Amino acid sequence: MPSLFRRKSADLAEPTTDPLTPAEEEAEATRSRAYTPGKGRETPKRPVTGRRPAGAGKPLSKDESKALRRQRRAEAAAEFRREGGPRDRGPERLLARNVVDSRRTVGTWFFGGALVVLIGSNQAMPPVIRLASNLLWGALALGVVVDSILISRRIKKLVRERFPRSTQRMGSLYVYAIMRSITFRKLRTPEPRVAIGDQV
Repeated sequence: MPSLFRRKSADLAEPTTDPLTPAEEEAEATRSRAYTPGKGRETPKRPVTGRRPAGAGKPLSKDESKALRRQRRAEAAAEFRREGGPRDRGPERLLARNVVDSRRTVGTWFFGGALVVLIGSNQAMPPVIRLASNLLWGALALGVVVDSILISRRIKKLVRERFPRSTQRMGSLYVYAIMRSITFRKLRTPEPRVAIGDQV
């Protein structure tokens, strides 16, 4: 009596396949040769991605990459210092900068005077020094206002003469020039293109 737990030998046999005909063998060999790369060539399905382009140098080290980034930042900063940004574009803005840069402005002393006033206004200072600080503060503020009015009038006159069809808003141009006038000359961006006393 056959055992219930034993498989038949027919069940364990591998499935058989029909032998290939000579024509099928030739077709299979042709397909294998079609995907076999020649010497020194790569297969179409596996492109080489690790090769560097011809003429490329060695990859940069970490320190070299940092040095290159610092150099690029320095070049960008130098270009911005010379040419400015989008807000500095336009002939009217250039004219306003030249008007400010061609004269001495009270505004350049404003922040330095404000520091002196701040120190002199301390309650620990004698009353005479506090009074002098307050007078200096008032003089600086009045000087900045008067200087700003004169600069704005000068810019308005020149823009109307040289750019009669300008669409530049004059109020924006005045603020632009006044903010430049209270900035130290060496810190102005773009850097001044005219000397003090030059005719604009």
